[in-house]
Amino acid sequence: MKDMQELRQINWRWLSGSGLKLLAMALMIIDHTAGFYLRAFPAFVEPMFTLGHHGISWYFICRCIGRIGFPIFAFLIVEGFLHTHDRKKYGLNLLIFALVSEVPWNLVHSGTWHHPTQNVLFTLLLGYLGLCALEYYAEDKLRLALALIGLLVVSVVLHADYGCNGYAFILFLYALRQNRLVQAVIGCGILGSRWMGGLAFIPINMYNGQRGFIQGRWAKYIFYVFYPAHLLILYFMQEALMR
Repeated sequence: MKDMQELRQINWRWLSGSGLKLLAMALMIIDHTAGFYLRAFPAFVEPMFTLGHHGISWYFICRCIGRIGFPIFAFLIVEGFLHTHDRKKYGLNLLIFALVSEVPWNLVHSGTWHHPTQNVLFTLLLGYLGLCALEYYAEDKLRLALALIGLLVVSVVLHADYGCNGYAFILFLYALRQNRLVQAVIGCGILGSRWMGGLAFIPINMYNGQRGFIQGRWAKYIFYVFYPAHLLILYFMQEALMR
């Protein structure tokens, strides 16, 4: 009985927002490195063994691990919405860096200035705007419905990464933030074929609600700069491989 009481007293929530952000960045690097670079090497793509109908290769493993990143970023968008002191500036930062990231996104995908899909920052921006609509039109159900549907249509038209599922995922994270179990179950369903991302709810539930060590006026821009910068590095790695 005493051992059970001591186990319950263990603080499982030791991850700060900074820790979650660095974890998500590392997972994104793994995912994108596999998707944009490692797939060019047969040794990483060829299956090491078969599990059911799936050939398990290093490429497959890295992509599965990488899927955990997006749900964490989506969760951090919800946290940012809840705690930011300037909603307009937060949204404007997302928009600016979404536009800036389009060039490296297009280059790493097709080697040209144009690609039919858009980068994930647009998905995070649309989800953030959806959260703003939930708060602003809380007393006007008609306008709220029109705003949310309108943003959903935009996510479909833009063909942003994770698409309408990613947009809906952010809204459900916010709506179900008081019930972590239901949040995880429904969240995994929304992720669909990217269900491996559901493992993100393990570190998410270890979040302690603290900002952590990434503080200061400029430190918060680390992720914004990291996203287009790492895509650009991967593009140059692709170009070097082709020479």
